[in-house]
Amino acid sequence: MLRFDKKSFFIASIIFIIEVIIALYIRDKIIRPFVGDILVVIFIYYFIKAFINIKPLYIAIFTLIFSFVVEILQYFNFITLIGLEHNKAAKIIFGTSFSWIDLLCYFIGFIILFFIDKKELTKTYK
Repeated sequence: MLRFDKKSFFIASIIFIIEVIIALYIRDKIIRPFVGDILVVIFIYYFIKAFINIKPLYIAIFTLIFSFVVEILQYFNFITLIGLEHNKAAKIIFGTSFSWIDLLCYFIGFIILFFIDKKELTKTYK
């Protein structure tokens, strides 16, 4: 079940670098709020895929659900509830404000995965 897939890890690393650049240097109204949220789903998918050998479709579905859960936790001010409202890393990782648009962005990222990794996502595993 565990493995190391260099290709997936490389893709995840590149997306992570792009996400950091977006977070640190881009202050616009499209790339930072929307493209960053779309890319985070793709990043999580490839990061998990780099280490766990299960059907990629399951990883993609888990990634979408995980993203939705994190966003819903923002609605309930989870960071404040666990006492990390002043922790900058926690605020960056979990976010601080709920947005319906973010849920849409996560879903778009999920759909993009099917175009990027269609062969893997539709592969039949025995």
